[in-house]
Amino acid sequence: MISKVLSSIDGIASYPIISLMIFLPFFIFVTVWIFRLDKQYLKHMSELPLQDSQEERK
Repeated sequence: MISKVLSSIDGIASYPIISLMIFLPFFIFVTVWIFRLDKQYLKHMSELPLQDSQEERK
Protein backbone atom coordinates (compact mmCIF):
# COMPACT_ATOMS: atom_id res chain seq x y z
CA MET A 1 0.00 0.00 0.00
CA ILE A 2 2.78 2.46 0.89
CA SER A 3 4.63 1.69 -2.34
CA LYS A 4 1.50 2.53 -4.36
CA VAL A 5 1.13 5.84 -2.57
CA LEU A 6 4.81 6.72 -3.00
CA SER A 7 4.83 5.77 -6.66
CA SER A 8 1.93 8.12 -7.35
CA ILE A 9 3.83 11.18 -6.06
CA ASP A 10 5.55 13.14 -8.82
CA GLY A 11 9.26 13.83 -8.27
CA ILE A 12 9.62 11.44 -5.32
CA ALA A 13 12.88 10.06 -6.72
CA SER A 14 14.69 13.34 -6.06
CA TYR A 15 14.17 13.22 -2.28
CA PRO A 16 16.79 10.52 -1.57
CA ILE A 17 19.33 12.40 -3.68
CA ILE A 18 18.62 15.69 -1.89
CA SER A 19 18.82 13.97 1.49
CA LEU A 20 22.19 12.47 0.61
CA MET A 21 23.49 15.83 -0.61
CA ILE A 22 22.54 17.39 2.75
CA PHE A 23 23.66 14.54 5.01
CA LEU A 24 27.03 13.71 3.47
CA PRO A 25 28.67 17.18 3.76
CA PHE A 26 27.26 17.58 7.27
CA PHE A 27 28.64 14.18 8.33
CA ILE A 28 32.06 14.96 6.84
CA PHE A 29 32.12 18.40 8.52
CA VAL A 30 31.27 16.96 11.95
CA THR A 31 33.83 14.18 11.58
CA VAL A 32 36.62 16.61 10.65
CA TRP A 33 35.58 19.00 13.42
CA ILE A 34 35.71 16.25 16.06
CA PHE A 35 39.19 15.14 15.03
CA ARG A 36 40.48 18.72 15.06
CA LEU A 37 39.23 19.56 18.56
CA ASP A 38 41.85 20.42 21.15
CA LYS A 39 42.56 17.44 23.40
CA GLN A 40 42.94 19.63 26.49
CA TYR A 41 39.52 21.14 25.86
CA LEU A 42 37.98 17.67 25.58
CA LYS A 43 39.65 16.58 28.80
CA HIS A 44 38.41 19.68 30.59
CA MET A 45 34.86 19.19 29.34
CA SER A 46 34.84 15.50 30.27
CA GLU A 47 35.88 16.33 33.84
CA LEU A 48 33.21 19.01 34.40
CA PRO A 49 30.44 16.67 35.61
CA LEU A 50 32.82 15.08 38.08
CA GLN A 51 34.02 18.42 39.39
CA ASP A 52 30.47 19.67 39.96
CA SER A 53 29.47 16.58 41.91
CA GLN A 54 32.61 16.73 44.05
CA GLU A 55 31.93 20.38 44.96
CA GLU A 56 28.36 19.58 46.02
CA ARG A 57 29.52 16.84 48.40
CA LYS A 58 31.85 19.17 50.34
